[in-house]
Amino acid sequence: MLTVMTGGSSGLGRVAAARLATDGGALVMGVRDPARTPPGWTGLPLDLASLASVRSFAAQLPPGPIDGLILNAGGQRPDVAGRTVDGFETTFASNHLAHYLLLRLVQPRLAPGARVVITSSGTHDPAEKTGVPPPRHADATLLAFPERDPRTDKVAAAAGMRAYAASKLCNLMTALHLAASAEAQDKGWQVFAYDPGLTPGTGLVRDQAWLVRALVWPLLPLMVPFGKGMNRLSDAGRGLTELASVAEAPAGLVYASLRKGVLTWPEPSVLARDAAAGAALWRDSAAMTGVAD
Repeated sequence: MLTVMTGGSSGLGRVAAARLATDGGALVMGVRDPARTPPGWTGLPLDLASLASVRSFAAQLPPGPIDGLILNAGGQRPDVAGRTVDGFETTFASNHLAHYLLLRLVQPRLAPGARVVITSSGTHDPAEKTGVPPPRHADATLLAFPERDPRTDKVAAAAGMRAYAASKLCNLMTALHLAASAEAQDKGWQVFAYDPGLTPGTGLVRDQAWLVRALVWPLLPLMVPFGKGMNRLSDAGRGLTELASVAEAPAGLVYASLRKGVLTWPEPSVLARDAAAGAALWRDSAAMTGVAD
């Protein structure tokens, strides 16, 4: 068995990686710093801000079918001014495009019955009222080049957080589109989009402003018992582990949301369930990443 993972060197991903390491099989993780590779895993260099790095990582994976693909890495930025080496807005490119490309590159190697888990977020849904500006659309071109979007927020922080929510919407729509594909149905792939809730202790805000990193984030663990959509790091990591190994979704459902440490299966947002928008996102992401669709 071969499991491939991103976002496992810290936070809830590292909790899940430690749990999965006890199950045996070959475990390969994409890491920016090889020294932070969890025990039991083989770390290969991966920079999600570079599509060339994603291609290199996929090419270095050991041979054989892939039984588990866990696309967990993610981050936030305080604005939408950053651009990757490929010229795309950093949050959208790192959270969505890089993972989309990795998925497409390894898709031919996914074994029958393989599990695919993509970490999303409840911030994708306006009805969740998370406090994060919700996405207005899933238009890949406008998300990759926000300067072309006349509705891009003028306040930098609002634009940055909305970009995060939109990237998580794209993660969810990618999972929904893959799960509905004829190939996934034929091969029995189990595809999940995972909302771990607001989970203090992760590296999510590593690129945020100092105030968020040094003051707000360290205090959030005190709020976990009272926050409706908040979870402890250990619970969020366990939820990811369950989806990657044993969890069974109710028929036809893909989106799993952790609430008070328990996996639930709510309906995603109206926009997330727009199949036409999901298909367009899939096609546009293929064009941006150079994947034949």
